[in-house]
Amino acid sequence: MNMGGPGFLRRSSPLENLLAEVGRALQVLDGSAQAGRPNPAGPRPLNAAELENLSPAEQQHAAGLMRVNHVGEVCAQALYRGQALFCRDAAIRDVLHEAAAEEVDHLAWCRERLGELNSRPSLLNPLWYAGSFSLGVIASRAGIPRNLGFMAETERQVEQHLDSHLEQLPPQDARSRRIVEQMRDDEIEHRTTAETHGAVPLPGPVKLAMRLMSKVMTTTAYRI
Repeated sequence: MNMGGPGFLRRSSPLENLLAEVGRALQVLDGSAQAGRPNPAGPRPLNAAELENLSPAEQQHAAGLMRVNHVGEVCAQALYRGQALFCRDAAIRDVLHEAAAEEVDHLAWCRERLGELNSRPSLLNPLWYAGSFSLGVIASRAGIPRNLGFMAETERQVEQHLDSHLEQLPPQDARSRRIVEQMRDDEIEHRTTAETHGAVPLPGPVKLAMRLMSKVMTTTAYRI
């Protein structure tokens, strides 16, 4: 039998899929994942004097907020990869992979902005990734409507937290604002896509648990 012919489509083995996810996780965590779209903030400043005249306290606060946003994108990347791993519907897998690809853009933009603010990503990113990937796998086993419902609720909560950051960022921090605004627009689109494909609302206790977990993450990531 010609296993390489045009009519033969070889399916990846579970081990191959797992190894691919490990490689993807390493790209996310080591910062080598590259954005597919230009940074909405525009070209990077040539020197620190171009940091929108932020005071040291404002710069530190902006860095804390952008570190939280970066962690959020690490979690989103892991969550969607976990949700897609055991999803048997090819169309829904594509929805999850497309959302994950756009989250890579957010990841790269936030990391770049952290560098501009003379700061760094969270030291706990491996922990955030592992936890979120596990949640994604659990969601994928709950059936497609619940899986998409988890995606929609995640995006809804992220929208709210990005709106909060736009209120907290220093008014003159235009670069961070442009990044956060584009991220928020993308998250709204992801939520709408999930709802269009059949997402169902999650039970109240699940939503509350997600909010509590998010609170722990954002409080910790702001400083560590």
